[in-house]
This record gives sequence, C-alpha cells and structure tokens, in this order.
Amino acid sequence: MFASPEELRSAAGTDLGVTDWIEITQDRVDLFADATGDHQWIHCDPARAAEGPFGTTIAHGYLTLALTNLFLPQLVRVEGISMGVNYGTNKVRFPAPVPVGSRIRGRGEILSVDDVTGGVQATILITVEVEGTEKPACVVESLSRFLA
Repeated sequence: MFASPEELRSAAGTDLGVTDWIEITQDRVDLFADATGDHQWIHCDPARAAEGPFGTTIAHGYLTLALTNLFLPQLVRVEGISMGVNYGTNKVRFPAPVPVGSRIRGRGEILSVDDVTGGVQATILITVEVEGTEKPACVVESLSRFLA
C-alpha cells in the first residue's frame, strides 16, 4: 500500500509480492467462453480435451489475462486518489497453459511510475504463476493510472 501517488513515484523496482491462490474451475472457463463466444474444445469439451495436447481443458489465455485485474488490487493500493483506472497493457505473453483444476496467483513488480495529466501511471509487471509449475501462464506489463 502506498499513502499517496507521490509515494508511488519513488517505488520503481519495488517487488509487490504475491496474491492469494485461486482455483481455475470448468465453470469459470465456461462462463468466460459464454461471455466471449470462444467455445473452442480445448477450453469447453473435457472429454475431447482429455485426448488433446494438454490432457484436460485449459483456461483461455485472455481469461488468465483478465484475472490479472483480480490480482492487481491485492498487489498495489494507492491512498489519496479519486480513482484508479486500467489504462491498458504493453507486452503480454502466455508461456504456459492453465489446466482446469489448477490454482494460479499473481506476482507483481513496479517497473516504472510516470507523471500523467491528473496523476501518475504505473507500469506493473504481473506474472501469473501456476501452482507446482516453473513456467508462468501469463506475463503482462499492466498500465494503471492513479488520479487525484
């Protein structure tokens, strides 16, 4: 937690630690498929996916990316602002799949903090880890604006 945007300005390089684990259920994957129209069998057909390259259904890459928004408030909080907004992302990669039934968490690091009109913009590296594996599921440079 940072007491102000001014305090955040000097936080480049800060390791933010990790979030709580969350389980990736088939229900969550199916709801994401319904919301986006992406019902590809590797996500939504457990019987067929059991014979596929991952041996089970896997979360959509963009579901994994979307869950970084769940992790972000666990990683960083800035007081003394009127609002925080997602401004976008820089580089996004999906190095490894997230099998249904696995647990994931976010690890954060503040890469930079820059002044913008009305506040500051933080570039936060979020690495989504899959419990029990070495390769991350998602690595994203998330851009958050904290406005006065």
